[in-house]
This record gives sequence, structure tokens and C-alpha cells, in this order.
Amino acid sequence: MDIATIVESAVFFLFATITIVGALGLIYAQRVAHSMLSLIFCFMAVSGIFILMGAEFLAAIQILVYLASVGLVVLFGIMLTRRQILEEDFE
Repeated sequence: MDIATIVESAVFFLFATITIVGALGLIYAQRVAHSMLSLIFCFMAVSGIFILMGAEFLAAIQILVYLASVGLVVLFGIMLTRRQILEEDFE
């Protein structure tokens, strides 16, 4: 094995770990904004895996379509959710 395949495998495992951690963070996050941030990390790592596979067009579509449209929908979800007003907010 040469150094290029070792580096490529290491980068792949890094992107795969970021994807799995981002997906788990999306599920277990307590706030909608944290879920959106985990989803963005997950999508960026998936587009990095597409680049490693040599599919640059799919990586660009992944970033443009998913990050823009899904991020916008989740942003509207953040804006439209009600925030519970606690008594500490008034002090």
C-alpha cells in the first residue's frame, strides 16, 4: 500500500465518522438550531464522500440542493416554533 491510498482511506473514515456523528446529533439534539447544524455537518460530509468517489457534480448538487432547500425549511421551522417564556426571562 502506498501513502496515497492510506491518506484516502483516512479521509474517507473521517468523513464517514462526521456523517454518523452528524446524523446522531440530528436525532438527539434538544434544540432545532442544533439539529440544523448537525444536519449541515452531515450533508457536507456526504458531499466530501462524493468528491472522494470522483462525483464532483453530485457533490455540488448535494451542497446546493440539500443545504439550501432543507436548510431553508428548517430555518423557517426555527422561526415559527414558539419559545416558551420562562419566569427568569423577565428578571
